[in-house]
Amino acid sequence: MKISSLSFCIACYSVALSGYTGSAAYVPPSNISPPLIDVVGPRTQNGVVCLPNSFSLQDLDPMRPKSVPTYSLPEFDESGYIGPTEKIDDDMIELMNTLTLEEKVGQMFQVHAGMLLGCDGLLNITAAEEWFDKWKIGSFLETFANQGGRWDISSPQRWANLTNTIQQLALTRGSKIPIIWGLDSIRGANYIKGATMFGTPHSVAASFNREHAYVCGKVTAKDTRAAGVQWAFAPVADLNVNKLWSRNFENFGEDPYLASEMVKNSVKGFQGNYKKDRTRVAASIKHFFAYGAPVNGKDQEPRSIPMNELLEFYAPAFEAAFGAGAATVMEAYGTLNGQEVVSSRNILRDLLRDRMGFHGMMVTDWGEINAQYYKHRTAFSVSDAVFQSMNNTSIDMSMVASDTSFAESLIGLVKNGSIPMSRIDESVGRLLQLKKDLGLFEQPYSDLSLIDTVGSAQDVEASRQAARESLVLLKNEEDFLPLKPEEKVLFIGPNINSTRFMSGGWNIHWQGPSDLEGDVVYDGYGDTILLGVEKVTGNKVNWVTGYDIDGKMKDNYDVVVRMARKADKVIFGFGERTTTEIPGDINTLNLPKDQYKLVERVALETKTPFALLLVQNRPFILGELSGYADAILNCNLPGPYGGLPIAEALYGKFSPSGRMPYTYPKMEYQNRVTYFTPIWNEYDPEFAFGTGFGYNNITYSDVTVSSKDLYKGKPINVSITATNVGSLPQLEPVIMYTTQLIRREYVPERLRLRAFDKKLINPGQSVSFDFTLSAEEMMFWNVDLERILAEGPVNITINAGNENAKVTTINLHE
Repeated sequence: MKISSLSFCIACYSVALSGYTGSAAYVPPSNISPPLIDVVGPRTQNGVVCLPNSFSLQDLDPMRPKSVPTYSLPEFDESGYIGPTEKIDDDMIELMNTLTLEEKVGQMFQVHAGMLLGCDGLLNITAAEEWFDKWKIGSFLETFANQGGRWDISSPQRWANLTNTIQQLALTRGSKIPIIWGLDSIRGANYIKGATMFGTPHSVAASFNREHAYVCGKVTAKDTRAAGVQWAFAPVADLNVNKLWSRNFENFGEDPYLASEMVKNSVKGFQGNYKKDRTRVAASIKHFFAYGAPVNGKDQEPRSIPMNELLEFYAPAFEAAFGAGAATVMEAYGTLNGQEVVSSRNILRDLLRDRMGFHGMMVTDWGEINAQYYKHRTAFSVSDAVFQSMNNTSIDMSMVASDTSFAESLIGLVKNGSIPMSRIDESVGRLLQLKKDLGLFEQPYSDLSLIDTVGSAQDVEASRQAARESLVLLKNEEDFLPLKPEEKVLFIGPNINSTRFMSGGWNIHWQGPSDLEGDVVYDGYGDTILLGVEKVTGNKVNWVTGYDIDGKMKDNYDVVVRMARKADKVIFGFGERTTTEIPGDINTLNLPKDQYKLVERVALETKTPFALLLVQNRPFILGELSGYADAILNCNLPGPYGGLPIAEALYGKFSPSGRMPYTYPKMEYQNRVTYFTPIWNEYDPEFAFGTGFGYNNITYSDVTVSSKDLYKGKPINVSITATNVGSLPQLEPVIMYTTQLIRREYVPERLRLRAFDKKLINPGQSVSFDFTLSAEEMMFWNVDLERILAEGPVNITINAGNENAKVTTINLHE
């Protein structure tokens, strides 16, 4: 017999009560208690409930700065030297002499913000007090967001509250000396919500406009200072030499002169008159020395470079920064020519201090002193590592990151007589002078008036203008570009509709926003290419993902190819994940197979013309796709506000004016080839350094020189006239190179950049460009580390590698 489920349940209930008789209601016994089971609740710390162990998605900070439309900052004459000097002020020496050994050493080490975090992701006052009371700490770095804090990115208001609280503790505990806080503000105050991010440095370099380096630095400094932070770990003076390197986007290209000019102007922007102007910060030039040329292309790996080449190519950008008054410098990870940089007397005292004359403060990179023992095996213990670095070099501050072993070891070394107190005083004097120069002894707290300027429309427009000038048009067959609003255009690629994938690393977080955060973390502070196209055309964009950011197939390729057949034109977005340093290491510059395959299918299976948008940290090998494409636009990494400028360029709202700041290899073996390779060497890249053009036809006159003979002490003038025969206004960069055709004993470089300028040329207008060339610029370092001049014929080339290049020959005399 079948019993329904309801009947079955009723039958069970009847059985359960079969032992009960009587008419009174059932009353459960009150003398029976449930068993006690020991369970683990949420973690607590001092009575505070901690965050979950797996806290993968941080809270969005609801705070926003006011972001006034416009503002003005103090103006100073920054043409002269405003920077550190060898002399330490008397009052700082007097203060130093009142400090105990422990208080002095406390000034010399720096820990990251995570050491101040409670388990609830907020400031742990007790931990902060201990750092001051026990360790007399003098500096912090980093942001809570990168160390497991509650907020994804903090508003300037939240930042100011944090730094003001820490300063109050610093002034009332320990040595009672204000702390200095450092942030990796690489291309804007990228760890502060609402702060305007610019394109990455290699994008700024592509503009060949010094003004953008200056403005980026100035805006970054103002927004950083609004948060109560006084020190920026920027600009980067490394060279983009090995194209595999994950940090190529952080520097200003591969050329020593271009990098020097951009770094110099960046320092002026960051610092200005930083000893009086409290809207500016101390810059930290990094990474000393030759960090950008790892032999195998992996981050923090060894470099092997002859000293004369180091002085010829890698030193100029640092020398330019020091000449501009850079207040601090950061040493480089790893080894150079087999020697640990962090303990090298040759590099960090003889070269940096004696030969280059740098008088400012030097900080190590993250944990690098201890790495001699833990990683590089060049020290017998942490104490031995500290001894080597402090005895051999002029390092002033150890970015220990997360432990106290540096302080413990250094105190012990001084007490046992291994390190003299005079060495400690050397560094502490420079540290106290830096804090005085920044005004920390006068007013250590955040300037609240600056908070309202964060995210100003004037800053956003400055970022967009820098992005416009950084876009490099490399190919444009049959006038594929500019697009017309009425054309049916299919856009393909994840970075077409992404803010974060236009921006690279050091962007919200060290490695950029996570996949969970996506673009939501920007909270509207940015745009996308898709939004830019919609704004420019007024039409909804036909966009498909196609492949993900790693280049793996996302959509059905048969469907995508059919969509391409129906379109008038196709735009492919090429890119890579937001990443930097070791997490950004890659093994090949070849494009992912799925990504390559889709583009190839569109090229071979349709008649639809297409363009490539390169929105990437480093140059990936295009292979046959370069020939298939009708147009190629290198966008570099234009930043969160780069979407509208890219759309404007695509639809002809302006003519592109960027030039390649590095050599784009055609084959993988070329990943270390630079444009200044020896004159007889192969130079056959996909795109040469300095190449690029606009939508206009710009014609050039012949090059004229004031003399055909060049002597020491007698510079010559070089002139050329450019005419715009197109229909759009054209910002035109004019780049002057030299090539010494014969040079005894030492092989001359294929080309060397000597000068550049950029001017607006209206349709039908002719504009002259004038440069000065001296014989001293043609001197070079020989293997005996002497700077010499060698006679010989010299070509002066304007716009080498472009179709409108012009050449004239002069004679260089010893």
